[in-house]
Amino acid sequence: MNISTEISDRKLKQRLLKDKIFTNVMIFLAFLSGVPLFLILYQLAVKGYRQFNISFFFEEAPDTMQAMIANANNEIIPGGIANGIIGTLIIVGLASLIAIPIGIICGTYLAENAEGKFAGLVRFIVDMLQGVPSIVLGVIGYIWIVKPVTNGFSALAGSVALSIMMLPSIVRSTEETLKMIPGTLKEAALSLGVPYHKVILKVILPTGISGILTGVILGISRIAGETAPLMLTALGSTVVNTDITKPTSAVPLLVWEFYNDPNLVNMIWSASLFLLLLILVLNLSAKAIAKKWKVQY
Repeated sequence: MNISTEISDRKLKQRLLKDKIFTNVMIFLAFLSGVPLFLILYQLAVKGYRQFNISFFFEEAPDTMQAMIANANNEIIPGGIANGIIGTLIIVGLASLIAIPIGIICGTYLAENAEGKFAGLVRFIVDMLQGVPSIVLGVIGYIWIVKPVTNGFSALAGSVALSIMMLPSIVRSTEETLKMIPGTLKEAALSLGVPYHKVILKVILPTGISGILTGVILGISRIAGETAPLMLTALGSTVVNTDITKPTSAVPLLVWEFYNDPNLVNMIWSASLFLLLLILVLNLSAKAIAKKWKVQY
């Protein structure tokens, strides 16, 4: 009896030792994988905050001569990214207006008709869109809008390209959220004589608002930092433009333009830091909404 107890105790100690070693190795590897990320964030914060001032948010991007003079005098580069901020708000706002209704409608259809052949086709297209390179969506926006509609680069073309990129996250989040809602909730509403469309609009969608809004915000945060589609559609602008049929700048486009000018290197760090903070706020908002309006099904 004592011998068997000693053997079991020895095996238990071995298992605990292996578990401890494995846990420590995983913690070390996780820390190691996070080091490059934290180094990048540190460099971005240290080099990016220097340009942060009132003019950075309310003035248009500087030209090469202004940046050259400022660098020669060891001063802060004058100007800012106002044209990029306004352009980003316009393009992302239009993309949201296009993608959100379509995405919610498609997600609702997929949740309500999960086994249909057409639903399977829609689901396949959504999955395919999720893996399409962003530059291809820019080409689609160029073919659909730039040439036949606006007859030139425009914010509208950029919005169409980004709305296509935004669709998969909204469709999927809507579908998965509505699938989690118990069928008895819909059956109870229908048994009271409520029309089917009102059940969807007044019962099902409000119940799943948390997951739907989370998908919407994550979709917005995904497209806010895209550059490639906008290079083929919105092109960019050196001034603030509110006409959606004209070339319009955006913060990612400004980062690319600053990169091509060695005198504007400092502006790259600041614009990138602003974009990072914007996406961080959007992601934190998505988490806060999901936590606050979480429904226990």
